[in-house]
Amino acid sequence: MQTAPFVELVAVPTALAINPVFEIIIDEKVTLQNYCNALIEKIFTLRQSDFPAFIDYQSNQVKSTIVWLNKLEKLIANNEEIFASKHNMCRFTKLMNLIELKRKELQSSRVIDTKPKATKRQINADTDDRYFSFFEAKKHINSLENFNDKIIYLMDEIFEYNQADIVSLNNKLQPYDKQCNQLIEQLQIMRKVKNDFEKEKQENTNSESNSNHPFQKIKLNGPTNIITNAFKQMMVDVKPNGKPYIQGKIKDISQIICYVFLDEKGEPLSQATVLTYLSPNRSDKDPNNDIKVRF
Repeated sequence: MQTAPFVELVAVPTALAINPVFEIIIDEKVTLQNYCNALIEKIFTLRQSDFPAFIDYQSNQVKSTIVWLNKLEKLIANNEEIFASKHNMCRFTKLMNLIELKRKELQSSRVIDTKPKATKRQINADTDDRYFSFFEAKKHINSLENFNDKIIYLMDEIFEYNQADIVSLNNKLQPYDKQCNQLIEQLQIMRKVKNDFEKEKQENTNSESNSNHPFQKIKLNGPTNIITNAFKQMMVDVKPNGKPYIQGKIKDISQIICYVFLDEKGEPLSQATVLTYLSPNRSDKDPNNDIKVRF
């Protein structure tokens, strides 16, 4: 059996079927071939009197109804021999007519005002039942706020244009689908830029929020030489892999200690004093063994 290039494959397993008469039921992996097989099987098992309700039901399940109808029409046409071999061309004819009626119904409902809002020069192409005007499409896009809604609308218009039976073209304008595709690309770029701006704005907000909470220094509740001696041990004695645990200049370490800690009175530390405490030659400034940090 030949398939048709359906864009949306809406199917459910038997266990989740709510309306098994009209739903496409597939218990295995939903592939294009399995979907087309199930659809043809449904067409031959349904009563012909249920065809209109079936088409209405499936039309409500998909996002782009006209595109789905066009693919259904193509699927039936591609497999006309199956209908002939089963001596059931009446099903073939009835379905084709119902699809055409449903499509006209949908297309007429899209054009609320029969009088074109665009001038003749702003209409890209005409069919028997509607016209395509990028001028109008762009006006409609500008009325939408959501980027996804804009892109979905344009894609739907492209599908309809590619499936339409064009009666006349305005050669002074670019093809309708080409203009829609260009606008989709523009919208995607704008969406990315907007997201980048919002991300940058959020980062700036977070940065400002952090700056409103300045770093609070840590108060020492005891002699300063306890903490300096701990650093000195890590710079000289503690060697887990043969190298000092902390490797750096005494001046840099003293700046860090002074930046982070306050003395027991809550006052800033003297860098000169801290440098003296850190000096390996000033063991006389080390704390007594009973209060010394041991590693």
